[in-house]
Amino acid sequence: MGAVRVELRIHGYVQGVFYRASAHRRARMLGLCGYVENLDDGSVGVVAEGEASVIEKFVAWGRVGPPAARVSRIDITRTPPTGEFTDFEVR
Repeated sequence: MGAVRVELRIHGYVQGVFYRASAHRRARMLGLCGYVENLDDGSVGVVAEGEASVIEKFVAWGRVGPPAARVSRIDITRTPPTGEFTDFEVR
């Protein structure tokens, strides 16, 4: 299917519940590149690049997140990959 990029904004009870650490672990396990960060409004932002089928697995995981998280909504933006990342990091 080819490489794709998603920019996610995860809303709900997602800060202080190891969402970033869990997303980092999941993304690296799936071989994705990009980053995850806490945002000032209490949401979590993710930029991820990888094969389309793998990105979809990551997005599906993101709808639930780690056990303590309560995801209420995910905003998804899909764009062509830039290739700017070589790894997945927590910011």
